[in-house]
Amino acid sequence: MRKYEIMYILTADLSEEERKAEMENLHGIITTRGGEILNVDEWGVRPFAYPINDILKGYYVVVKVTADNEAIKEFERLSKINANVIRHLTVVEK
Repeated sequence: MRKYEIMYILTADLSEEERKAEMENLHGIITTRGGEILNVDEWGVRPFAYPINDILKGYYVVVKVTADNEAIKEFERLSKINANVIRHLTVVEK
């Protein structure tokens, strides 16, 4: 198991309940595949430096996890097809 830092941006127009449910769903992808969520840091709504698909702001979340490669691949695959996730980035921590 390796340590990863995942940053993802959700659409800013989600209600608080929808946002919490979406975050639980995304974190569940990691935990159901044997990973562990170490820390969740919600940065909140921030403006983008440039428009992304005509969207000007998003809700930023940074998550530190330990997981195997398969869990991370599945998280990335499902994040790409999720309409509420604008962008995501996964970095291996050393």
